[in-house]
Amino acid sequence: MGSGKQVMLIAMDDSAHSMYALEWTLDHLFTPFGSVQPFQLIVIHARPVPISVLQLAGPATAEIIPMMEIDLKKAATRITEKVKELCNKKSVKEVDIDVIEGDPRNVLCEAVDKHHASVLVVGSHGYGPMKRAVLGSVSDYCAHHAHCSVMIVKKPKT
Repeated sequence: MGSGKQVMLIAMDDSAHSMYALEWTLDHLFTPFGSVQPFQLIVIHARPVPISVLQLAGPATAEIIPMMEIDLKKAATRITEKVKELCNKKSVKEVDIDVIEGDPRNVLCEAVDKHHASVLVVGSHGYGPMKRAVLGSVSDYCAHHAHCSVMIVKKPKT
């Protein structure tokens, strides 16, 4: 790892918004430089914990969790493959992909500290005020709590 380059983290989930953020970043901050990568690129996928997804208790929970665990692992594998494929297509050869279980807000801020990142790139889901109030915005949280610059990439409205 110790390439001496600054570290750029890109947050990745299963949404078109985060895939757009990755593609935008590669197109604007990597591809123009050809074979010289300006940053050490690390893609972080925060994998939800089955219990946090369920938010329910009762006898059925024990049966549901193993199935959810398999689905979440499959999703993480699918996301990892998509990231590798896109980076390959854009001729970005050096990329590390970390899948870390937990709440994306905490996972991303902890990853910034762990990797001494200079920049964190997150996609914006474009939630309205009501949905954002209920779900909480990962990008808002990171902008206020991450110990580095945070770039929020917004997908253009079609």
